[in-house]
Amino acid sequence: VQLVESGGGLVQPGGSLSLSCTGSGRVFSFYNLAWYRQRPRNQRELVAEIDTGVGSRQTKTYAEFVKGRFTISRGEGNDIVSLHMTDLAPADTAVYSCNAYVGGTHYWGQGTQVTVAS
Repeated sequence: VQLVESGGGLVQPGGSLSLSCTGSGRVFSFYNLAWYRQRPRNQRELVAEIDTGVGSRQTKTYAEFVKGRFTISRGEGNDIVSLHMTDLAPADTAVYSCNAYVGGTHYWGQGTQVTVAS
């Protein structure tokens, strides 16, 4: 099983960035998916998660610090989950990692660096 994030980089405050996570080795439609981040000198924290529901039965959950700014969505094919980030601030600078889990099994990507600076 392999998860690979892409889309990180340097962006100015107030800018936008989209992250994608490619997965292989499993049928990820059966997995809950999430994005985490780890800011410098901080513990890893949950950013957003999305369950396996479809349409109106799909549930998305966001951390308070990203509500209204970030959007998580499930992808198609190998692009299993994305995170669209807007109105970025320096405090959003972190390594962002995607996570796939079902039951007690978790899979992680290596992470992609997002740096918000002018």
